[in-house]
Order: sequence, then structure tokens, then C-alpha cells
Amino acid sequence: MLKALWAYRRFVWSSVLRDFNARYRESLLGAFWAVANPLAMIIIYTVVFGQLMRPTLASHQNVPFAFSIFLCAGVLTWGLFAEMLSGLNGVFLAHGNLIKKANFPRICLPAIVVVTALINFSIVMILYLAFLALIGHWPGWPLLAALPLIALQLLFALGLGVFLGTLNVFFRDVGQLTGIVLQFWFWLTPIIYTSASLPPMARRMLEANPLTSLMGGYQTIFLEREWPAWSPLLPLVILTLVFLTLGAKFFLQRVGELVDEL
Repeated sequence: MLKALWAYRRFVWSSVLRDFNARYRESLLGAFWAVANPLAMIIIYTVVFGQLMRPTLASHQNVPFAFSIFLCAGVLTWGLFAEMLSGLNGVFLAHGNLIKKANFPRICLPAIVVVTALINFSIVMILYLAFLALIGHWPGWPLLAALPLIALQLLFALGLGVFLGTLNVFFRDVGQLTGIVLQFWFWLTPIIYTSASLPPMARRMLEANPLTSLMGGYQTIFLEREWPAWSPLLPLVILTLVFLTLGAKFFLQRVGELVDEL
């Protein structure tokens, strides 16, 4: 699959640019709309939950915009995960006509989704880092730890997304269910609240969420300006390997049947 992707790298990149240009070509504000949605979410959650969650961040009262920093660390990275999973979930159905008419490695389609999501994420992350520099809360060297966290998140979303996207071709209810699950998943992940603000039983339940430790790692880097703990990420690493294997195996087994089902 990697060899096929490399051979068709120009096709992937041109498709990404074409989709990006088509999305913003007739827009007066252009790429601003790539940040409008996460920015709106951050403003709403800050206004609604800012005062409510302030006591849970009491140890950071000396940090300007502490809740906004905490919130952005989760909302922006969750946005990358949700965009990838949603895009991969329907990628084969959305490009059904292309699959029927053109002969190319089908794995290029998930690659297009991943690259597009990374471009959108890079735009909002650059703005977030500029905001941190402006208020004097630059993370320093721990910022480097965000790279392996993002890589782990990408691989987890890729494995899960390819599996669900392939399954969605044969069982269309998967796409609808994934959208609902993502909504619940967001609220069951400590993004707009801290784990410490919950009762012990709820805290133990959140530990079963594979993204809890990941979001905690981001929040440690950007708010605490410290290196995250790596051991809590081990379950996510194992789960990522499982879904990558499962997704690749299921995709390769069913890729020949996609045209008949679309």
C-alpha cells in the first residue's frame, strides 16, 4: 500500500489542492472558514463553561487565559480526529463515481482525507501557537512531545476510519451511527472539563476512553508546559495497532468488491 501511495503521490496532492480550492474558491474570506468552526466552538465553550470550570484550574490562576489554553488543546486536536474519522467513514461512498470510472489504488482516497485534515489542522494550530506566544505562555521544549502524540492520533484515526469506511460501503447504517458516536465520544472525553472535577466513579469510567490519556497529554504540554506521561498512552498504542491491522486486512479483503457495492 505504501508503494502504491508513493507512486500516486501526485494524484493525492493534486486531489487535495483541488478539493481545497473548490471549497474556498468562491469565498471572500477564503481559508478563514477552515478556522471559523473551531474558533466558534472555543468562544461558545469559553463563554458557557469558563466561569464554571475556573475552580478546577485553581492551580493555574496565575496563567492568563488558562481555561482557553486548556480548551484549545482539546478542541483543536479533537477536531483533527473528528474530521479524519468522519471523512474516512464516507470516503468510498463520496467517491463512488471516481472508483467506478478510474483505475487507481483505492488507498489513495483515505490518504487524501488525511492530508486535507492535516492542512486544516496546521492552519488552526499555527494560530493557536501564535496566541500562546502572544500571551507569553510558549510551551518550550515539551512542544516537541506533541509530534508523537499527533502521530499516534493520526494512526488511530486512520486504522479505525479505514475499517469503518470500508464497512460503511456494505452496511450504510455505519455512517449514521458513527456521527452519533462521535457526539457522545466528545462529551465523554475530558476536553471542556477536567477529570479532577468528576467524582471518582466517573473518573474511572473515563479511563476506559482511549482518548482520555491523549487529550491529557496535549493539555499537559500546552497548559502545564511539561512533558506528558507516556505510560498512560500504552492502551491507545495497542488499540491503534489493532485497528491498523484490522482496517488494512478488511480493506484489502474487500477492496475488489467496492465497485459492485457502490
